[in-house]
This record gives sequence, structure tokens and C-alpha cells, in this order.
Amino acid sequence: MSCKELRPAGVLARVESGELKLVDAAVLLGMSYRQSKRLAKRYREGGTQGLKHGSAGRESNRRKSKKFRERVLRLVGKKYSGEEGERFGPTLAAEHLASDDQVEVNAQTLRRWMLAEGLWSRARKRRLHRKRRERKEHVGELVQMDGSFHDWLHLRPAHS
Repeated sequence: MSCKELRPAGVLARVESGELKLVDAAVLLGMSYRQSKRLAKRYREGGTQGLKHGSAGRESNRRKSKKFRERVLRLVGKKYSGEEGERFGPTLAAEHLASDDQVEVNAQTLRRWMLAEGLWSRARKRRLHRKRRERKEHVGELVQMDGSFHDWLHLRPAHS
């Protein structure tokens, strides 16, 4: 259970012990009195587990079918995969699936599927670090350069 779901358990335990009124608990939880009554009933009947969201652990009703997923991954494996430098990323693969194969699948969904199947990995392109200057021979040694035409540096001879 998440912390968000466990927070009301402490408040509702205080209500059950008589230490706190349900009206005050509703204010503490930031919900209406009616909602706090429903929550208190669920807590009374099921304890802490009664506060858990009812859809937790279930698959989404909007998920794609297993058959569709297998078909998409088969197409990606056959047409759009290869060595690390040659294979398509999920976004490009999703675009090609839509245009070439008439299979519409969201790029983020395809990314999750490809990661799970090992058809793609997040290989990041790293830039080379900037080249550092060479260290000076002596501690505190600096090169003093002046590109101006003005005689402001006292050791410099004046221009004629």
C-alpha cells in the first residue's frame, strides 16, 4: 500500500478509539464528512487493507490484447531490430508500424514492451568531455596576456 493510502489509517484508528470525532477526521484528511463516513466503514470492515484501492493489482481494462502485443513484437523483431547502432528506437518503430504495417501503437507502450522483451535498451549517446588545459609547472603560475592597445599595464612599453 502507498503512504497516501496508509495516512488515513492512523486518523481512522483514532476515530475508532474515540479519541477523535469523524467530523474532525474529515477535516484532517481533507475530505467531506460523507466521504470520511464511507472510508470509516471500509476501515471498520476490512482494517488497513479495506483502505487499499479496489483496482490495485489488477490489469488495466484499457490494456492491449496479448495477441496484438505478440504480433507487434514479432513485427518489430523481424523488421525494425538489429545491432545496437542499426535498430529502431520505439518512437521510430511506432511510426513505421503505423505507416508501413497499419498497426497503431503508442510509442510509450511500445517502449515498455520492447524493454521487457529485450528488443531495445536505453543506450545514451554521451558527449566527449571538454578538453582540459595542461597544468602549469609551478603552483600559482599564470600567463598574463593583454590584447588591448592601451598603455594600462605598467610594465609594458608604450606604443609609438
